[in-house]
Amino acid sequence: MTDKAPWITYRPELKVLDCTIRDGGLINNSNFSDQQVRAVYDACIAAGVDYMEIGYKNSPTQFPTATYGPWRHCEEDDLRRVVGDHTSEATGLKLAAMADAGGKSDWKHQILPAADSVLDVIRVACYVHQISEAIEMIEHCTSLGYETTLNIMAISVAGEAEIDQCLEVGAKSSAGTVVVVDSYGNLFREQIDYLVKKYQTAVNGTGKEIGMHAHNNLQLAFANTVEAIILGANRVDATMMGLGRGAGNCPMELLLGFLRNPKFKLRPVLDCIQNTILPMKKDFDWGPSIPYNLTGQMNRHPRTAMAWRDGDAPDDYLTYYDQMIADS
Repeated sequence: MTDKAPWITYRPELKVLDCTIRDGGLINNSNFSDQQVRAVYDACIAAGVDYMEIGYKNSPTQFPTATYGPWRHCEEDDLRRVVGDHTSEATGLKLAAMADAGGKSDWKHQILPAADSVLDVIRVACYVHQISEAIEMIEHCTSLGYETTLNIMAISVAGEAEIDQCLEVGAKSSAGTVVVVDSYGNLFREQIDYLVKKYQTAVNGTGKEIGMHAHNNLQLAFANTVEAIILGANRVDATMMGLGRGAGNCPMELLLGFLRNPKFKLRPVLDCIQNTILPMKKDFDWGPSIPYNLTGQMNRHPRTAMAWRDGDAPDDYLTYYDQMIADS
């Protein structure tokens, strides 16, 4: 990347992570079939995607198996049933799982040593008030041999001092990447500029990369991901057809179409979308809609919009808007 052509995005160090199954699991309680997960896995390999986040490492106690599918827990037997004896050396794809701070993950006992797992990466997610546990989780997973990341969620509602404190301790951690996470899909380009530069300053000299995970409530997930890339973020997330909670995520098909690295191939992603993701539309609601747009504008969690879209009058936008205003 040069100052004369900042939109030229061929950078070998820029890596793409697919979180279709992990983030998409928030709309179906991670109840994907083995065939669906395998289709995404095969598409990631064929498309040259660098990482696939195959699910959560969350506790079966907190997320019982009677309700939540295997991709909420990513037990080794379930993983190997779908991906076999996966190795990143053979496939070019690293497998990741997300572990949440705040008691959602039994991380001290549930996560195997990396040498005994097909997983390569543990992405630790936390809110700003959970940073102490998140750092402990990161150091534990690093000691087990995993590549680790720090994903600070809901950054649009965090205070400046809280962000600074998180970045200060995150920069000292063993995490290889610190991710800007726009959980509520509330951020505009100027805020992406501010946050990416703030994160870069905080980790300067540590060798850490900056990542971007965008939600699409204001239909800016792709634009904000592009902006982060132009500013030098080298770890970016996307999902196929934007599959994800509420308004969804940055669409993989748009991201790969933007990137100039010839190793990325679009056709396998379109194949997976057409034959695996698109059929889910008949059972699940995701993607831009006015209720999700309103939660993005108001900087709120999309849970109320998700409930509204699942109700009897999903397109009664006026009533939902009036309810949002009354609750503000």
